[in-house]
Amino acid sequence: MTTRSRAQSFNMAAAEYAASRPSYPPELFDAIEELAGHSLMGARVADIGAGTGIATALLRGRGAEVTAVEPGAEMAAECRREVPGVLVVRGDGNALPLANTSHDFVTYAQSWQWTDPAVSVPEALRVLRNDGALAIWWNTTAFDVPWIHAQHLRIAHHSGTKPRPAARPDDAEAIRLAGLTGLRVARRQMRWSRTVSLDTHLANIGSRSAFLVLDESRRRAFLAEEHRLLSTAFPDGTVEETYLVDLLVGRFPRSGH
Repeated sequence: MTTRSRAQSFNMAAAEYAASRPSYPPELFDAIEELAGHSLMGARVADIGAGTGIATALLRGRGAEVTAVEPGAEMAAECRREVPGVLVVRGDGNALPLANTSHDFVTYAQSWQWTDPAVSVPEALRVLRNDGALAIWWNTTAFDVPWIHAQHLRIAHHSGTKPRPAARPDDAEAIRLAGLTGLRVARRQMRWSRTVSLDTHLANIGSRSAFLVLDESRRRAFLAEEHRLLSTAFPDGTVEETYLVDLLVGRFPRSGH
């Protein structure tokens, strides 16, 4: 299964994605401003791979003027419904449909991995103003929570993907893995959690690309077994999902282009 196929798979579950995916804590946006050296208030922000607009809405809530860039037709349509009034354009990080030196921030929430950094880094720098910042982040698995780690291993086994290592890369390795070695990069991590119904938790799992590319019977079988296991572990029908947000903020290595 190609990376492109996995990226495009989200279009079949756009509404489910919007309803079940986790958001981000306010501290994330405080950290973006701190590491970038300027405020989101009044800033021009391009949110790339915007999906259904989860981060787009939060960026606009901080007072930013946001353009959402999304390659998928259904995801873009859902973004327009979820964040009315925000400009949504079709495109991706490897070929941004944006003018040179036109934005203060280029952001990627959960979407940087769908790009080729050899192309997407120069594209981001092309679009950014001289004092602008590229901010990328992910809600990552809290491996120190036993039931979450066990579920991660079950998901990897069922979907045929490689489990992520429990040990997290250090700052230099994280920057290298993201392909940002040519920039001045700072990293920040923030722990947060949300409490949701078991059905919402399972819908969140089902909206991941590793599952969306599986056939319907395999998806249903896994989610039914997860429902059985978690109903025993959480008899009140609610689940606390714990995340560690991993943020990287990159800026020009020197003044000017």
